[in-house]
Amino acid sequence: MSTTTCPAGHASSATDYCDVCGLPIGAPAPDTAAPPAVGAATAAPPQATPAAQVSCPSCGEQNVADALFCESCGYDFTTGTMPRATPPTPDAAASVPPTPPAPQQGSADWVVERWVDPEWYAVQDSDDPCPSPGPPVVVPLTESSVLIGRPSRSRSITPQVDCGDDSGVSRRHAQLSTDGQRWWVEDLQSSNGTFVGPASGPVPQDPVPPGQRRELDDDRLYVGTWTRLVIRRATPEERG
Repeated sequence: MSTTTCPAGHASSATDYCDVCGLPIGAPAPDTAAPPAVGAATAAPPQATPAAQVSCPSCGEQNVADALFCESCGYDFTTGTMPRATPPTPDAAASVPPTPPAPQQGSADWVVERWVDPEWYAVQDSDDPCPSPGPPVVVPLTESSVLIGRPSRSRSITPQVDCGDDSGVSRRHAQLSTDGQRWWVEDLQSSNGTFVGPASGPVPQDPVPPGQRRELDDDRLYVGTWTRLVIRRATPEERG
């Protein structure tokens, strides 16, 4: 069988049109740089498939379906945890009035009377003269934890129950604490000890072991050389 060569160089058994490319036999050679003929099929660029999205239950922002956290508010899609509140800026925080502190236990409800007790002084081995007995000094107990002692500016000690005129009292002598209804005392390893005795009867002889809290049940506290302390509820006038 005889063959002919088309303008594109294909060997064709047909003599009118190339049975490979379809060009007429005898037509001029095609320009390879020329654009494809009108109607020729061209491959369309692939179209990107839009990613599936999910709406954030917290802020409504759209996120990709496999997101772990919302890009807008931080909602946790895995655990369902709501986003944490954003802390206020310094300027915003400054504009918010501070929350007033909660009232402390014992505030305005209790007082301690500080007495000069000649009977307690009589059993002490002290060369200091005993002050003249008189009316007690009444100290409001406005905190749930109260320090008994003598002040020291150099050591920044300012006890609420100031026994500064009794040199037998240590700087940090004892601690009073309350739950609002009951009171306890704890000796803070004072030099001369903390003693607890009943309202009636002889003065106590055995000190409270340091570091152990002793509940006060209408008892009296004895510290230093002549100081007796009585804790009681405040009168209406003292509360005012």
